[in-house]
Amino acid sequence: MRFDLERPLQSAVAHRVAVLLINLGTPDAPTPGAVRRYLAQFLSDPRVVEIPALLWQIILRVLILPFRSRASAKKYAAVWMPEGSPLRVHTEKQVEGLRHLLHLNEYAVLVEYAMRYGTPDIPAMLNQLKLAGAERLLMPMYPQYSSSTTATAFDAAFGALKRMRNQLEIRTVRQYADHPAYISALAAQVHHYWHVHGRPDFTLGDKLVLSFHGVPKRTLDLGDPYHEQCQQTAALLMHALALTPVECRVTFQSRFGKAEWLQPYTAPTVRELGAAGVRRVDVFCPGFTADCLETVEEIGMEVRAEFMQAGGKEFHAIPCLNASSAWIAALGEIVAQHLQGWPVQAATPQTVVAS
Repeated sequence: MRFDLERPLQSAVAHRVAVLLINLGTPDAPTPGAVRRYLAQFLSDPRVVEIPALLWQIILRVLILPFRSRASAKKYAAVWMPEGSPLRVHTEKQVEGLRHLLHLNEYAVLVEYAMRYGTPDIPAMLNQLKLAGAERLLMPMYPQYSSSTTATAFDAAFGALKRMRNQLEIRTVRQYADHPAYISALAAQVHHYWHVHGRPDFTLGDKLVLSFHGVPKRTLDLGDPYHEQCQQTAALLMHALALTPVECRVTFQSRFGKAEWLQPYTAPTVRELGAAGVRRVDVFCPGFTADCLETVEEIGMEVRAEFMQAGGKEFHAIPCLNASSAWIAALGEIVAQHLQGWPVQAATPQTVVAS
């Protein structure tokens, strides 16, 4: 086996501890070619599509990629920002915010990000952090655990460790679906939006929809805890917002293929609300910590159109946590708790407090 270069650079500062924020990924450009490369990697992951590989690769290469790449490229082009894809832009701002917060609290910790699919990839970032002097690594993950998100990111990280002679010591954050700081940040994001744009009138039947990314229902039957953790997050957020299940609905979006996925589905639910005479619907996506194609285009454009065409009058897509001060403070608290016992050179107790 060939091992990667592991000797730290002479100029590297021995921070020893690093934090790697990992997200799903994004194409490098809103073009059919870039989107095809991204989708080919994403949809070839056996944790994402659990169909026998040989059969699936034929379907993927012949029937899906040639058509879906062009359609998806148009969608990415509609949401692309001057600095790049929304997911990358917001993730980079989260990295900057966490670096600043940890520095204020005198944590000598490297902070970077990686994407499970696309660039920068997880193995490259692990090697880069090691060359920068890191010996220990913390990997914060998705709020709710799923095999197709959290586990596959762990697979990539552990696969990279197999190529290291002198391996990094790694801690993983499996989930934080019920973490008080995360729930508080979600509630703060909703309250801030309502303060700026006005609060729905729930006495008139307005609704808040909490939309989580869907997964095939069979994964729930096979033991994946994702659905339970989404419901847990939703219940805690509803409590924090003082809303009832009548005022707040929980749905699942981004269905792919013909198999049954977690229900109720977001778009049909919102369409039914519009047809039933609901005046205003606000949609918030607690499981996405950064805005991306699924929130900006799918929710902000496609689902909005479904609601308005069904007779709705007012639709609001509440932005994700992104780099809000409440989320950076919460992320810092989650990270600090998992760093306990490691030499982070903290001059203060190991609980990060937002400045």
